[in-house]
Amino acid sequence: MNAILQQYWQSLLWTNGYQLSGLAMTLWLLVFSMVVGGILALFLSMGRTSSRRWLSTSIALFTFVFRGTPLYVQLIIIYTGLYTLHVVKDHQLLNEFFRSGLHCTLLALTLNTAAYTTEILAGAIRAVPAGEIEAAQAYGFRGVTLWRSIILPSAFRTALPAYSNEVILLLHSTSLAFTATVPDILKVARDINANTYQPFTAFGIAALLYLFISCVLIMVFRQIEKRWLPHISSR
Repeated sequence: MNAILQQYWQSLLWTNGYQLSGLAMTLWLLVFSMVVGGILALFLSMGRTSSRRWLSTSIALFTFVFRGTPLYVQLIIIYTGLYTLHVVKDHQLLNEFFRSGLHCTLLALTLNTAAYTTEILAGAIRAVPAGEIEAAQAYGFRGVTLWRSIILPSAFRTALPAYSNEVILLLHSTSLAFTATVPDILKVARDINANTYQPFTAFGIAALLYLFISCVLIMVFRQIEKRWLPHISSR
């Protein structure tokens, strides 16, 4: 293992010129899809709980498709399927976007986590006690102010434990990026295995890196839960 780390530590842990390391690429995939997917899910969850039937049904169809099909299939369709369409080939910006494995991977991860997070937040919004909303309305809270001050803070607290699990699952999902030739941790580990014929060591190092990131994420979410959910953390 020492020999492999000495030879490949830059590819695994450090940047090599303009090329991100496997660890840096995995973190970039995770952070980008988590942030963009989370912002998208915030607005989609509000629409998911809307009284406008056409809006809630459209969003429900989106979440059904992306939660009901494997992420691997979604990535393959976005990376190899969409590029075969004439509307993509004939459009310069779309052509350049879908030719990039990194762009396709980011898009697939973002849409997938947005679908799951939308349903998590929508369920949390529905769980906000009606009494809280009625009391806020009695004090004059309406529209955006009601959502910003009452509904969303309460929903975020309810959704936090489930969302922390979704982020861990998103981290694991980034390992599919190698199928689009994105040099993440698993892609580097596969290259190391191909060069050294030591699969236990190569993939063992990858597993330890994923485990380390998972532990950091768990500790971060525990600190957030202690701050936002003291009644749970004290148990």
